Amino acid sequence: MRQTHVSGKRISQNTYSTPLVFPRLIDERIRSLGDWRAETLAEVRRLIHEADPDIVEECNWIKPTNPLGVPVWSHAGIVCTGEAYNQVVKLTFARGASLEDPRGLFNSSLEGNTRRAIDIREGEVLDAEAFKALIQAAVAENLSAPAPVSRDAESSERSARTTKAKPSKLLSGGNPQIAKADGDAPVQAYIAAMPGWKRDIGKRLDALIVRNVPNVRKAVKWNTPFYGIESQGWFLGFHCMTKYVNVAFFRGTSLRPVPPGASKSKDTRYADIHEGELDEAQMATWVKQAAALPGWVP
Repeated sequence: MRQTHVSGKRISQNTYSTPLVFPRLIDERIRSLGDWRAETLAEVRRLIHEADPDIVEECNWIKPTNPLGVPVWSHAGIVCTGEAYNQVVKLTFARGASLEDPRGLFNSSLEGNTRRAIDIREGEVLDAEAFKALIQAAVAENLSAPAPVSRDAESSERSARTTKAKPSKLLSGGNPQIAKADGDAPVQAYIAAMPGWKRDIGKRLDALIVRNVPNVRKAVKWNTPFYGIESQGWFLGFHCMTKYVNVAFFRGTSLRPVPPGASKSKDTRYADIHEGELDEAQMATWVKQAAALPGWVP
């Protein structure tokens, strides 16, 4: 019988020093289970962080029937997911078929060419050292694999070709007119078209957001760069006004301190940046908080 060591002790769920994207949602997901599955998932989570202190965790595939989503652990790509069913906790490794598994932990999804899974049932114990070695092998596999061409990248390339062919028009307030598109390229086209000192603000904002939210998703919509997390919605956008750059936090009333600018939307708050006034430390604090909240879905 395989070993899944799930100890009987309670696990602290708020002591990780690694950068976490949505720890609160995973905390809530674990608490919502309320039985042996909660303890199992908490123990698995602890082992994953022990195996890789640089792991990033988030909740994906949020929908009305599953409002807390599915816990996902990533490092240079998805390492594994943790799903709780009535009879099992299922840990699915995105590239499991490529991993050595000398202790035979994989016992599910064995027929495919890519994924492998570990099903843990009530009362079973996981071999902790073998599991941590599997996590480390999965991270190494992600780091060694060539980066896939994403739909965002393909869209960015198309958008880049378009923006090269058509110079950007400036609308009211000097705001660049950029066609709707996903990816980094349309955002960079927008920033390049920002007039005067605002262009430097755009570059600094973009770099700050990427630095503090490494898995950020980008797009241009309604002549505004948007930043979000895949499957979580958008947390921020910015827009050129005549005398300042307007930064919108779509869940701004949940940030601390609350950004100063009021909005007609009850959730949104604004921060207006005038020439020479970007407070990067404060902006980074807001960005990290905003990225850890469920975002706005148009």
